[in-house]
Amino acid sequence: MLPFRAVIFDLDGTLADTLDDIADAVNHALACHALPLHSRDVYREIVGEGVTRLVERALPSDRQHLAESVREELGRYYVDHMLDRTEPYPEVPELLDRLTERGVPMAILSNKPETATRWMVDRLFGGWPFTAVAGGADGVPLKPDPAAVLAIARAIGVEPARCVYLGDTRTDMETAVAAGMLPAGAAWGFRDRDELLAYGARVILERPLDLLPILDGDT
Repeated sequence: MLPFRAVIFDLDGTLADTLDDIADAVNHALACHALPLHSRDVYREIVGEGVTRLVERALPSDRQHLAESVREELGRYYVDHMLDRTEPYPEVPELLDRLTERGVPMAILSNKPETATRWMVDRLFGGWPFTAVAGGADGVPLKPDPAAVLAIARAIGVEPARCVYLGDTRTDMETAVAAGMLPAGAAWGFRDRDELLAYGARVILERPLDLLPILDGDT
């Protein structure tokens, strides 16, 4: 029996490079309010904890009262521009093919809002059999709270200790640790190796296909 029997993925920065479209959407919303814009590198550091936290971090400290209005404009823009420049990372389609061939259960858990998560996954990854796809939803705590990822493990029917959680941020590593899953860091994503290791990554993958030996017990 293989040591790990299921894989749960983060979405942004792990399966798909979404950073340009996120940056464009937030900057559009900021511009609509005559606020300073940010570079792609700034967004690389502030994404990952959900849209509310993203907007808080993007706003100047003396403009936090505009957060709700900025979030609303961001949402209106993003729904129409979500895939302008977003695409799967290299090797991700091949990895999903290989996992499907092996019969490995797969799921996705994102802090992106639920509707946007499902819409994006349907269009970019609809050809693969994900057992569960979940994003941020009312009444469900965001990562790093482990409640949602543990619910996915139950839905898959695999105990947490036999699941790999693959993500690219501190939030993802904290989620995996709290859930008792294997925290695997995606070095191709938004954050660097030092952050992933500092927050609990037990393995760092340099490329998506490096996941396959992990499933065979090579950790």
